[in-house]
Amino acid sequence: MSDDQDREPGPWEYRAHKGIIRKMIPGDVIAAVPAALEAAESEGRRLQFDFLDDDAVLKMLRLRHIDDVQLQNSGLKAGIPTALILSGLFFYWGAYVQYWESARKQSLFYAGAGLVIACTLAFFAVMAIRQWSNRPRQKVRARAAAYRKIAHIAAENGGDVPAFYPHYGPYPFAANFHADAADLDLPEKNRF
Repeated sequence: MSDDQDREPGPWEYRAHKGIIRKMIPGDVIAAVPAALEAAESEGRRLQFDFLDDDAVLKMLRLRHIDDVQLQNSGLKAGIPTALILSGLFFYWGAYVQYWESARKQSLFYAGAGLVIACTLAFFAVMAIRQWSNRPRQKVRARAAAYRKIAHIAAENGGDVPAFYPHYGPYPFAANFHADAADLDLPEKNRF
């Protein structure tokens, strides 16, 4: 697995969950399964995307990986400070405030701690909303969710899909398709 972390994906490869490099299944494998072909065509009309175009699917899978990394990084950027601040307040309260401070100073601590907690949680909520509500990224997530469904249909109906074929799953509350949203492009380092 560490070899996957060190190298860039080659032709027809993408990074799956946790950075593992996988080879994409070609569109003709999906097209060979009638139920999957029908699903690819109907989802393609709904999401304005050609699920049988290998280049487009590969780009979508690579964009989905970038989105997944950005989601994880923003969670860490917001989650770690939130946990440290809340832990610090709790330990300070448990070790000092509840035993050694007067009732008036305890009240001031509770008011200040409440304000700090409210600000920290507001920051966390704003960061989450910013990440989850990005319409172009939701468009990629919606297409990835449909691709997941199509790949499962192909696998269940005898398609040459590897067992446990990795692909990015759906986020039902943040994978809405917005036809008017811009299509994302891959950064230069991810183009081949």
